[in-house]
Amino acid sequence: MICEHIEEIRDVEPSSDGCLECLQTGDEWVHLRLCLTCGHVGCCDTSPNKHATKHSHKTHHPIIQSFEPGEDWRWCYVDHIVLA
Repeated sequence: MICEHIEEIRDVEPSSDGCLECLQTGDEWVHLRLCLTCGHVGCCDTSPNKHATKHSHKTHHPIIQSFEPGEDWRWCYVDHIVLA
C-alpha cells in the first residue's frame, strides 16, 4: 500500500519533551509520539490518555513518528500502516 499522506510531513519542532497534555495535568505516559504535521508530542495508545491518537483525530494530522530514543518508525493513522 502506498501512503499519499507523506506529503503532509513537515520539518517540525517538538512541542515539549514529554506528552504536552499529560505534563499540563500531571498524568503519566508510557511512550511518546511526534506529530509530523505540527510537532505536537503526545502519549501512545498504551498510555491511559492516548493523547497522540486524540490529537490526530481532532486535527486530522495523519502521520506520527516515535519520539522514543533509538526509534525512527512512522505510523499513518489514515492508512493504518507503518512507514519506513
